[in-house]
Amino acid sequence: MHGLWVTYAIWLREIKLFFRERVRIVGMIGQPLLYLLIFGQGLAGYIGSLQSSHSGDGKAGVGYLLFMYPGIIGMSVLFTSIFSAMSIIWDREFGFLKEVLVAPAPRWAVATGKILGGATVATLQSAILLALAPLAGVWPTPLMVVLLLLVNFLISCAMTSLGVAIASRMRSMQGFQMIMNFLVMPLYFLSGTMFPVGKAPAWMTPVMAIDPLTYGVDALRTVVFWASADGTALFQTAKEAGLVLGTPVIDVIVMIGTAILLALFAGWSFSKAD
Repeated sequence: MHGLWVTYAIWLREIKLFFRERVRIVGMIGQPLLYLLIFGQGLAGYIGSLQSSHSGDGKAGVGYLLFMYPGIIGMSVLFTSIFSAMSIIWDREFGFLKEVLVAPAPRWAVATGKILGGATVATLQSAILLALAPLAGVWPTPLMVVLLLLVNFLISCAMTSLGVAIASRMRSMQGFQMIMNFLVMPLYFLSGTMFPVGKAPAWMTPVMAIDPLTYGVDALRTVVFWASADGTALFQTAKEAGLVLGTPVIDVIVMIGTAILLALFAGWSFSKAD
């Protein structure tokens, strides 16, 4: 019970910091919005619709902006989750982490609070992006919103755990940012956000298959296509065009396994911190 109270206290601190830093909210929403409005709109006018290679009428397909929208949500969750762990380095520099580490509190509880706090913040910000869904031609249903938030929380737990595991061993903000940029960009671009996994070059497909974010983005895309107003018709079109893997159960299992493994690794890494 003592460990649970510590977890709750750390989680609550992360949530309060989030709501007090309004500039942070604007910054984290601004980047995905720019991708959606500029990058997505620009490519949508050039690419048009993504469709099956054996589509005879040339009409059946999924608009690129609609295809890209779940990836934009995944990008927001990824960046927010990873960089929320940056607070560990700030806490170390300003002495708060030292007070926590010498307190009679289990370190796994502190790491768990950080992970849950970062995951909650990332999920809250993804909820804001759901309000922008009509810009991508997506009209959310209540079922879609609930499923997307659940998948986002699962993804953010995994990515925040990765950030906590790395940040607990870092001593400088510059070093953490360099390592995060080295990890985040490949995780993002190899997740099938910009282009379908089924249409990737042969050498790239195995690399995308070991990227855990690939399964998270595919789960988001499956929810958007399946639970939208068009229902199963849009999902079937996307599946025929190779825009989704068509294995939502496997996507969720992989993300759950990744979240558990990374959370255990983060707890172990944090327990070894000085």
